[in-house]
Amino acid sequence: MSTDWNARYARRLKWMTTSTIREILKFAQAGGIISLAGGWPEADLFPISQFDAICHDVLTQMPRESLQYGLTDGFPLLRQAIAEYMAQEGVQVKAENVVIISGSQQGPDLMGRIFLDEGDTVLVENPTFLGALQSFNAYGVKYAPIPLDEQGLCIDQLEGIIERTHPKFMYLIPTFQNPTGVTLSLERRRQVVEIADRLGVPILEDDPYSPLRFAGEPLPSLLALDAARFRENTAAGSYVRGNVVYLSTFSKTLAPGLRVAWAVCPPEIAQQFVMAKQGSDLHTNALAQTIAYEFLRRGWLPAQIQRIRDTYLERCNAMCEAIAEYLPADVRYTKPEGGLFLWVTIPGDIDTVELLKEAVQHKVAFVPGSPFFVEGSGRNTLRLSFASVPPETIREGIKRLGAVIQSHLAR
Repeated sequence: MSTDWNARYARRLKWMTTSTIREILKFAQAGGIISLAGGWPEADLFPISQFDAICHDVLTQMPRESLQYGLTDGFPLLRQAIAEYMAQEGVQVKAENVVIISGSQQGPDLMGRIFLDEGDTVLVENPTFLGALQSFNAYGVKYAPIPLDEQGLCIDQLEGIIERTHPKFMYLIPTFQNPTGVTLSLERRRQVVEIADRLGVPILEDDPYSPLRFAGEPLPSLLALDAARFRENTAAGSYVRGNVVYLSTFSKTLAPGLRVAWAVCPPEIAQQFVMAKQGSDLHTNALAQTIAYEFLRRGWLPAQIQRIRDTYLERCNAMCEAIAEYLPADVRYTKPEGGLFLWVTIPGDIDTVELLKEAVQHKVAFVPGSPFFVEGSGRNTLRLSFASVPPETIREGIKRLGAVIQSHLAR
């Protein structure tokens, strides 16, 4: 008698879903399709020759550190280098505050393992990053959605939502948010940190995109603002208490295939991250960690980031110009100052999931907006990515998309 696998699945399986974006990317790779869907960095900007030099050196000079089992919290030299990097960003942290994780996607999962019980509530921007929702869904949670406008989350609603829903923590992407590309204003950042502190609600700050700013003035992270409040109250020199767990990554600046990212958190939370990570993957890829460390140590990261910024600025401008020319005049779209994404809202009763089917027939792909909303709204929205598409291809893709939208609205 064969096993009935369906009868043996864990209950959490019913809460888990596959990634809508990953499913879209499967057919977006078909021949001739211009994909404006995936949030992929430009592969031509991967620092391959520098990786080649680093790999030769670390495999001859640090073979044990690169190939042997490592510490769960990460390669010590890399953790120290990241602590110094964070100091440049205005946050005085120590290596003990830093945990190396396997891509920043692991951060929400570890946060869920540590903090979430079935039935708990997580406060999220609406829309928000689909990958984080996938992570949280596995723990059987509920969501407290907060809407966004052009300055980020609607701060006037935050305190009321917290008092009604009592979330375990907030999950926020304040800079070049995925999927909308909007950035939380400085004043609202200060208010978020103040409210979190006053009401005792932790913040999980996901910050993969802030290095990719190609216009405007840099803004302090929520972590930096939180750390400043802590120093004012205690005169402490490093981040040993606070309300923010911060995530960032080398996926957008070096290469996503490295799967090297980091969490910055108070030491007692770092210890819990390590415990949860030990049961997940033991440690992040050791060779990839030594590559990232050497890239930092040799001082190559600033120039690498500038190459990316220059490229993405040109492509973002190309997409905005093409949208203005080819999409209907009443279509609204964000004009991000960095990151990978641009958000489009189409007027009227239109379903971009259905629109995508027609768009693929015209050899262009995007990501429908509704999967990013926790309650399934946003049917007339879509996400576009300009990062991995040359300007002339972006122009042709938007031209095709404009024709599909015009045809759809004319019916």
